[in-house]
Amino acid sequence: MIDRKTIDQVYQATDIVDVVSDFVSLRKSGVNYKGLCPFHEEKTPSFVVTPSKGICHCFGCHKGGNAINFLMQINNMTYPEAIRWLARKYNIEVIETGIDEKAGQERKHREALLTLNQWANEYFQRTLNDTSEGQGIGLTYFRSRQFRDDIIHKFQLGYCPSSGYGLADAARANHISTDNLVETGLCIKTNNGRLRDRFFGRVIFPVHNYLGKIVAFGGRILEKKDNVGKYLNSPESPIYSKSNELYGIYFAKQAIQRQDCCYLVEGYTDVISMHQCGIENVVASSGTALTHDQIRLIKKFTTNLTVLYDGDNAGIKASLRGIDMLLEHGLNIKVLLLPDGDDPDSFARKHTAEEYTTYINQHQVDFIRFKTDLLLRDAGTDVRARATVINNIAESIARIDDTITRSLYITECASLTRVREENIIEAVNSTRNRLKLAKIQENIRDKARNETTQPQEKTTAQEEQKVVRKTQSQLAVAEGNLIKFLILYGEKVIGEYEQKNGTTKPVTFAEYVNAMMTNDDLNFTNPLYNSIMQELLDNLDKPSFTASNYLLSHPNDAIRNYAMAQIADYSTTITIDEKTITAHLDETAYKLVSELTLATIADKITELSHLINSGTLSDEQMTEKTIELATYKQAQIQLKNNKR
Repeated sequence: MIDRKTIDQVYQATDIVDVVSDFVSLRKSGVNYKGLCPFHEEKTPSFVVTPSKGICHCFGCHKGGNAINFLMQINNMTYPEAIRWLARKYNIEVIETGIDEKAGQERKHREALLTLNQWANEYFQRTLNDTSEGQGIGLTYFRSRQFRDDIIHKFQLGYCPSSGYGLADAARANHISTDNLVETGLCIKTNNGRLRDRFFGRVIFPVHNYLGKIVAFGGRILEKKDNVGKYLNSPESPIYSKSNELYGIYFAKQAIQRQDCCYLVEGYTDVISMHQCGIENVVASSGTALTHDQIRLIKKFTTNLTVLYDGDNAGIKASLRGIDMLLEHGLNIKVLLLPDGDDPDSFARKHTAEEYTTYINQHQVDFIRFKTDLLLRDAGTDVRARATVINNIAESIARIDDTITRSLYITECASLTRVREENIIEAVNSTRNRLKLAKIQENIRDKARNETTQPQEKTTAQEEQKVVRKTQSQLAVAEGNLIKFLILYGEKVIGEYEQKNGTTKPVTFAEYVNAMMTNDDLNFTNPLYNSIMQELLDNLDKPSFTASNYLLSHPNDAIRNYAMAQIADYSTTITIDEKTITAHLDETAYKLVSELTLATIADKITELSHLINSGTLSDEQMTEKTIELATYKQAQIQLKNNKR
């Protein structure tokens, strides 16, 4: 876990406008800032950043929150990832508790490798832009591909000198670890022990993970050589696994979210050219078959995917198996076959974004239909070949979990293949049974492997959220009103009391409310509210403690998200001057606790009335419950009279 002190430092250092500005172009609007929402398509800005509250909110799609929530949504980060991102931004050291020494060393080592890749990336860019060789060879190549300077800069393209030792010598001069250079694959150790550059004489394409960290490089050779591949990539390392990454995901993720669609292409230049023509929701598999991890990465941002193929791509059939996996993950897959002679790169250079998008929308087809047409066309009239094709298509359909979608595909498949629908259903069900059996066996193996792992915490944030009361009973409303004020004003001093030694001590809103609730023997029925109250009471004595700030940066998802919802709701609906509210918090506390008491009594009266009328009580129990009901009703009348 990240140390609470680190979280507090991060939160205090964070400027919500500064953070959001990394992703959204903002303009001042009174005391707030406005911009186009990064989470959905819009032409009129509805995304508002409120510096005084440290939050942002979209009035269109209702996404937003504080800086941490914003990062978790925009980057699909976990809470710890968002904290670390902010810590790096504001140069704050992250202190962790409960982490063993080995895990700590591994994390530091990964950070060192990422830092090395960043240094190498800057070296490659300087070589491209500031040396005669880089300009004469590297820039000349990029410009021959019609890449503009702004696009070259955006994708941080570079060049590695042809001497074979440029980066290695620069690294040695900067006292960079030899082992790290070899481990990242930036350098190769020769037989005589000297380091040589892996990518010498190649233009460089850095590979960013979805958080923007450079995890690898791809280098393209510019001279054709026998037995030398056109592209050379970084080897696997502690920070890079090719099966986990998609080229361009860092630059595409916001556009993918806004448009709720991702285009999948094959190579680096496909992605870059499409960005240059104005289409940014595009990623590349870098010439490899799709993996489950890559599909999960896409699914972080959308469930709609269109795969773009070259018009004369001979490898389409080989890639179909990989696309089948997309169906397993519940993605909606379409396929676009570009005109003969074009690939996504060349097509982008000939067309505007509007023309390209229009072509995609008019010519993309559903994956199952595409696969059926492609395979049946090759099978011709051969009965055995057609049977094989139909079984192949049935296997694809079987991977779709949604019953209605699967049923529609079965009907369409039957129509396209002219095979009876019941026969397609039989083939699909048979395949589903086989896949289910394979999954069960895999789960058994996984369970056996995980038997020795640490048990999970007994109560997860998700479980805590499930117990949040959803009914709009008087008690639920009263509890909700009180906890909202505790979140907003818990630390506010509303008076003083005299201690036994004669000195006075300030009393906060939270302490005053807690004292009244204790005196009336009241508790929140919602466990989440009790947790929030306890967090406030435990931390009120800390210097500069603010209830809302503390809860907004809390590591518990349920606490943090609930606090965020209350603060966002308050900041967008409040119509009373805040000074008026804080000046009368003592009266507000009394009013809110009185309402909670009345609501508690009302719920008890309802419960007792149902019990008395249930016909399940003995005569003795009936007398006891009737007296209890009368007592509660009397207390209710007295409290209502006191309120008047």
